Amino acid sequence: MTVAHRRIRLDALLVERGLASSRAKAQAAILAGEVYVNGVRAAKAGMTVADDAAVELRPSRPAFASRGGLKLDHALREFGIAPDGLVAVDVGASTGGFTDCLLQRGASRVAAIDVGTGQLDWRLRNDPRVRSLEQHDVRDVTADDLGGLADLATVDVSFISLGKILPAVRRLLKLSGTAVVLVKPQFEAGSKQLKRGVVREAAVHRRVLGDVIETARSGGWSVLRATPSPVAGPEGNLEFFLLLKNVRGESIEIDVESMVAQAHDTVLGAARR
Repeated sequence: MTVAHRRIRLDALLVERGLASSRAKAQAAILAGEVYVNGVRAAKAGMTVADDAAVELRPSRPAFASRGGLKLDHALREFGIAPDGLVAVDVGASTGGFTDCLLQRGASRVAAIDVGTGQLDWRLRNDPRVRSLEQHDVRDVTADDLGGLADLATVDVSFISLGKILPAVRRLLKLSGTAVVLVKPQFEAGSKQLKRGVVREAAVHRRVLGDVIETARSGGWSVLRATPSPVAGPEGNLEFFLLLKNVRGESIEIDVESMVAQAHDTVLGAARR
């Protein structure tokens, strides 16, 4: 008699078997190419496998200084952005995951801006291509501090709304320069919309994403693309990337409802299974 085995998301199975302490860490391991199913490297965190599948975790040297690099790498590929030879500014650099990703993808130099101190990975701090601007609020930074206007900006900030940051980012970019911006609903929605620091409702995600898009457009940006981050943020928060261009009048319509539905299904789906 053949026994039917249930199907389960791979990231959920890793947690179930104790190979990862959370779905977020499981997803990061899969994206880093460290998870093998029946001897074959897994490609997607959301793939379903039989619950008796042979699953191995083969840890490797982290691809980037932090898992933020995995998120940005996904967004750059989704948006078709090639940093080769570009001058970049990384706003909210922290330990340097985005900065590391930009350098590995060929950026000629990166200005790493963060209000904190002593966080940037030592390897990056000593890389001649990196200008570390720690203890700097981007709103106080000038193009001279960067050594000139940047071609590309990346943004990953916490505890502040993007509406307060985006005007400063524009001032640091060349005309028609691009920005890859991480939208964190937990810092946009307001405390009443949070449950233990997490935004769970799709309606709130739709409102937040729509509001950030409108804020960017009204502030002189063109909004070109959007994609969910493939890895949830701390505590399981859903996050999104926007591709912005420093020019008016080239925006395309973003289907926010479909974007949020896709994110809930692919990134947060394991929580409902």
